[in-house]
Amino acid sequence: MGRRIFFFIIAITTLFFSCAKHIEEPDLLKMALSSDNSKIRKVMDSLAQHELQIRYTQIDRIKDSIIFTDYNFQVNDSNYFYPASTVKILTAVLAIEKLNEMDSLDLYTQFYVEGDSLETTFANEISKIFAVSDNEANNRLLEFLGQDRINQSLKEKDIAPVRISHRLSTKNAFEVTTRPLIVYLNDTTTAWLKPSVNKPPAPLALKRVKKGTAYYEDNTLINEPFDFSLKNYFPISAQNEVLKRIVFPEQFLKNERFRLSPDQQSFLLKAMSDLPKNTGFDEMEYYDGYCKFFMYGDTTDTIPEYIKIYNKVGNAYGTITDCAYIIDHKNDVEFMLTATLIANNNGVFNDDRYEYKETGLPFLAQLGREIYNLEIVKKQRK
Repeated sequence: MGRRIFFFIIAITTLFFSCAKHIEEPDLLKMALSSDNSKIRKVMDSLAQHELQIRYTQIDRIKDSIIFTDYNFQVNDSNYFYPASTVKILTAVLAIEKLNEMDSLDLYTQFYVEGDSLETTFANEISKIFAVSDNEANNRLLEFLGQDRINQSLKEKDIAPVRISHRLSTKNAFEVTTRPLIVYLNDTTTAWLKPSVNKPPAPLALKRVKKGTAYYEDNTLINEPFDFSLKNYFPISAQNEVLKRIVFPEQFLKNERFRLSPDQQSFLLKAMSDLPKNTGFDEMEYYDGYCKFFMYGDTTDTIPEYIKIYNKVGNAYGTITDCAYIIDHKNDVEFMLTATLIANNNGVFNDDRYEYKETGLPFLAQLGREIYNLEIVKKQRK
């Protein structure tokens, strides 16, 4: 009789834990997008117009392990969106990686690009990329790297699909030959880093690569869709993978990681989270949320010190994107969020009439707040 009771208890216990394992966590992304908030509804009620894509990554820490659970909304690598300045995270991290391969060079080495009068350091340019999304800083690092090296490095790390084909906001954007860098080895000695010749981009064979109904070129209206097929390509899934490798490199195989020392990783994370005012920029013009679209993009409020946002934003051609790791040290909450949408009501490109402030920023900010608040509730229930 005792043996039967013992085995009965074992059976019931096993059944209980088996069932417990199959209890799914609530889909916080679905809950956030179901919000009645007008900033959310404005986009959700017009999905076809905004081409919304979102990935929310839930992060669970169990003893020494980290578990990622991805929740997607309309994420599709085949549906093209213009990544804008989000590609700068690639030039930043891969520039650091290349420095590790070069004798006598480091983050604080001074250099200038041939034909450019500005003398700077790699550390300064990386800081500007994240603090205020500086285009020229990105382009200087691209001259150091070259498009082919960026694309090959990502492929070797199993980060795909990605294609970097051009510089940003400059007349020579698609020039395949990089300009040489002159680096200072010491106060009196310089070295010339030879340029690289890169492959010209092939047209992307993707859906939605032609957008809108018209565009301006040299102040002339062209009544046909704008063709993005030669431009940079950095979809939501790849952005998320890059961010995971930077923040949590130990979760990946060695060959899938960025080759950064612990000090270099710390430098990069600090640059990603630093606010403009902490890097010398005027806080009246460059408020805390200037490059922190999730949670704070629609406000000039101060971001609390206990909340850190490690991210890279982008907005151009009416497309607005953020890819972020957000951590609240006070409430012990952390998650990743990557989202993009188009805010271009008239369907015309290059007319500088985009609804970033009216639609894009409010949606991303509120989406961040919705997920954050749901994460707080989830934490309190555990």
